[in-house]
Amino acid sequence: MTILLATLNARYAHASLGLRYLLANMGTLKEQTALMEFVIGAKTTDVVERLLARAPSIVGFGVYIWNVEETARVVAMLKRVAPQVTVVLGGPEVSYETGQQEIVRLADYVVTGWGDVTFPKLCGEILHGPKPLMKVHAGVQPPMADIALPYSLYSDDDIAHRTIYVEASRGCPFKCEFCLSSLDKTAWPFGLDTFLAEMEDLYRRGARLYKFVDRTFNLNVKTSQRIMQFFLDKLAAAPGDPVYAHFELVPDHLPEALKETIARFPPGALQFEIGIQSFNPEVQALVSRRQDNVKAAANIRWLTEHSHAHLHVDLIAGLPGEDVDSFARGFDQLVALGPHEIQFGILKRLRGTPIIRHTEPYGMVYDPYPPYTVLATDRIDFSTMQRLVRFARYWDLVANSGRFAHTVEAILGEAPFANFMALSDWLYTRTDATHRIALERLAKLVQEWLQLRGMAPQAAAELLASDYAGQQNGQRADKPAAKASEPASAPAAPTAAPAAPARQARHLAA
Repeated sequence: MTILLATLNARYAHASLGLRYLLANMGTLKEQTALMEFVIGAKTTDVVERLLARAPSIVGFGVYIWNVEETARVVAMLKRVAPQVTVVLGGPEVSYETGQQEIVRLADYVVTGWGDVTFPKLCGEILHGPKPLMKVHAGVQPPMADIALPYSLYSDDDIAHRTIYVEASRGCPFKCEFCLSSLDKTAWPFGLDTFLAEMEDLYRRGARLYKFVDRTFNLNVKTSQRIMQFFLDKLAAAPGDPVYAHFELVPDHLPEALKETIARFPPGALQFEIGIQSFNPEVQALVSRRQDNVKAAANIRWLTEHSHAHLHVDLIAGLPGEDVDSFARGFDQLVALGPHEIQFGILKRLRGTPIIRHTEPYGMVYDPYPPYTVLATDRIDFSTMQRLVRFARYWDLVANSGRFAHTVEAILGEAPFANFMALSDWLYTRTDATHRIALERLAKLVQEWLQLRGMAPQAAAELLASDYAGQQNGQRADKPAAKASEPASAPAAPTAAPAAPARQARHLAA
């Protein structure tokens, strides 16, 4: 095998869309190109051994914020034991600030930005000459119609066991300074008929879970409706074999025609990821985020009340100009809107993003190592930021998991942020940990917290038991409901919507 395309995915379920695009567009080199995927945490020697077993002349690595450190170790070892192998890097993590990165120093070549055309051209020059003189090659953006779509390269095993990532468009017209998409000039759509034909083929092969990576899925309403109609048609034709689709939604753009389409989806078939990030207009203006907060809030409220879509809404702590009180107000406002999940994220300084311009004026201090999380600002000191980090983790365990749906309401009360922060601080004092907390122990701790806050022991136990009892429809018939006096173990996912991911299924059952 002459050329290997490789990456370390965050987990096995994440099949690399980027590498499949490269393979689909290799042209005359496609027959001598293969794809190898690994998972972060794999032993470096094992990865290098498996790569070299294919006897490649070129290895192209997809480099991302989550795998750059481990990929750097792989590249370093590969160049030591097989210096004759040419290493080419690509991906968002090495597309910017390339001169500052050790992994770039170790590699032979780097392709920045779009690689669909530039990577195959570079490989041809490496193999057949003339040998490229420049180390860094800026990716050429071809017309969208010239890009070969990669979906036939998902194997039957991928379709059966992994998330199928798809995109109807690339790019984004918005300029939010914390996002790499802020560097795009606009959004570029693929030919819709061609794209839907590929989706049809994936469905025919058994795909039932489609995750769209488009940054602005609902900007072109006619396109959005056609794509959603594709899934509605599948649901109507085979209601017993449901499909599930995930889209990233612009929060303040939800016209009536799109609402009518969304309202037709049954439970367990549709998820929206909605980026609010901040409700503070001054902070939004500071990071060049255009958002009508009134419309965004009204649309989220409509979705919770008039659709069956599962809502995953994002907030970012640590943005320049935002203090804890401002973030807390936004958090409380979002809780009141009732989304199923609030993804509480901490700001990261992605390489190349314009957010760097605020570093000195707003005292932004970032971790020098991936994922470059903000450690402190002029409004939030390091200690407080660490409390927010722990809040985010416990929020994921308790609220977003869907396992404590009724209990969370009692925890949050009339001051959601303040009350959950108090719980978070207490949990950390009791456990000195934010990971590897067994569900049974977590449930006991939550029950103890409720009692400390004045709830009677029996009432606290019954409240926790009601969460588990509400999810009994997915458990084995021989498994009894939890007793009021003891927390139950983790419930199994309901069977009513097998296409939906497990966490969403828990929310559906709550």
